Amino acid sequence: MKRKMILAMALAMILAIGCSAGYAAGGIDYLALVNKLHSLPENWEEALETVKITNSVGDEVEVEKKAYDAYLLLKDDLEKNDGIYLELDSARRSVAAQQEIMDRYIEKYGADYAAKTVATPGYSEHHTGLALDLYFKIRNEDGAFTDVYYNEDMTKPEYDGIWEKIHAKLADYGFILRYLKDKEHLTGYGYEPWHIRYIDDAEKAKEIMAQPGMTLEVYLGAVKDPGLTVDYGTSDLYTRKDLEEAAVQVKCKFASFDGCELHSLRYAGDGCNTEENLRRMNALDEGKGYTQVVEFVSDFHSPVNPEKDPSWEPDTEYTDYEWWLARKADGGWQLLTWGYQ
Repeated sequence: MKRKMILAMALAMILAIGCSAGYAAGGIDYLALVNKLHSLPENWEEALETVKITNSVGDEVEVEKKAYDAYLLLKDDLEKNDGIYLELDSARRSVAAQQEIMDRYIEKYGADYAAKTVATPGYSEHHTGLALDLYFKIRNEDGAFTDVYYNEDMTKPEYDGIWEKIHAKLADYGFILRYLKDKEHLTGYGYEPWHIRYIDDAEKAKEIMAQPGMTLEVYLGAVKDPGLTVDYGTSDLYTRKDLEEAAVQVKCKFASFDGCELHSLRYAGDGCNTEENLRRMNALDEGKGYTQVVEFVSDFHSPVNPEKDPSWEPDTEYTDYEWWLARKADGGWQLLTWGYQ
């Protein structure tokens, strides 16, 4: 009898620990970190419970069950109290589906382009079913709705107020905003006002959202945020927006430097846009016909024990580390090479 009681008490303690760590009855960890350095936990897809819905544009969306229930509460709150009509653009994408996308891109465009464009299968937060991409509908004067669906439309300044109201209520329902402005070097992704993440704990969500610039990576202790300074200098060739867009590409790549801490990033000046450097960039990405080039330099610290990437000198400050990008005048920046040239 005593043995049974001891076993029952031990089981209760294990269950309590699991619940406090964010585990659902199905066995998934609602605080699991999945990004460019951390893969989907083993057996996640087998334990995941999902529902499938059809959104306002006719797309089927699959989402983790508790996350969907919380989304419905958020949606109802915003509709009743703020006149904001949310919809789900996307949520879960399986590892197999991601691999199919990768395979198609490799076949059509080559492995290098695919690696730059498609998230590595197993390393996308959308595999979890807990990452939700939102869009919203606007009610017209005649009572009908217009879908504001495309990223370039949702980020127009006229909708900033809508996102502010949405973000202000996320934590009440256990969600956080996942990809923040100016934190690309920590998350690996640019700012996405539509990408939210369910963590199944409103108090923890409020703790995260109450701290400006707090990312899930830093909250969980996966990375440190020593503070980053960015110097765009002055340029007669490029606008501030041009340079900011280039810097985002650099910071997103830096997020894959496991254990490294980025301290500063600065534009190297207009002198980098030479015919020689253009030839060098076009040689790296043959056939693209780039017409503009920029260089950024950075200072960062390597990990004390760089086990995953032994190419780094341990516990070392790297200075004036180079990043080179190029574009056509009417296109986006492509990060082509980095390091000491």
